[in-house]
Amino acid sequence: MEKKRRVLLKLSGEALAGEKKTGFDEATVKEVARQVKLSVDQGVEVGIVIGGGNFWRGRSSDAIDRPKADQIGMLATIMNCIYVSEIFRSTGMQTEIFTPFICGSMTKLFSKDEANAAFQAGKVVFFAGGTGHPYFSTDTGIVLRAIEMEADIILLAKAIDGVYDSDPAKNPDAKKYDEISIQEVVDHRLAVIDLTASIMCLENHMPLAVFGLNEENSITNAMNGIITGTIVTA
Repeated sequence: MEKKRRVLLKLSGEALAGEKKTGFDEATVKEVARQVKLSVDQGVEVGIVIGGGNFWRGRSSDAIDRPKADQIGMLATIMNCIYVSEIFRSTGMQTEIFTPFICGSMTKLFSKDEANAAFQAGKVVFFAGGTGHPYFSTDTGIVLRAIEMEADIILLAKAIDGVYDSDPAKNPDAKKYDEISIQEVVDHRLAVIDLTASIMCLENHMPLAVFGLNEENSITNAMNGIITGTIVTA
């Protein structure tokens, strides 16, 4: 039997908040759901990781211990996944949410076998709660799950439309890359994903694609291998 294409999609929490910058913008999430459903209906296996920035941006004060601040962030990603999962279900998709720690009856404890079974059943699989440990970002979380689940590629839907040699918001002459290697990303400390996640991609030959979330049909196109942003080779 031909192996199905399996992709892991990273969504930023801030992007899901829309112009409000916090909480959820239902219209934005419904548009994400519409695009993902097109790919799921075509047989693509889709896993999703969501950041927590629409609720929590990390330690805001020295009064909060870093591990505790990171735990709050993990819970923010779980709230996001529960919400987005429900919007997906309202459009006719089946979903499953996995976390690296027990979270009552709201999620399932992550197991590669159970996650594979969910993919094979045609469900969209949400990986919430990061790695379950402080000091690791959701970038590291998605790379870890992509490697474990033997994904074909990681898709990063961002507010920016690709990888640049400098910040295009500050440098109008910033150069956008159509393709770049993960080794170059590491060498030049380009802010694609954090350094820990970049090294994991490098060592495990996991490719990435970076594209603008707000471009028309960008998720559908990316899942079909049409990348208008930047391909990061491994």
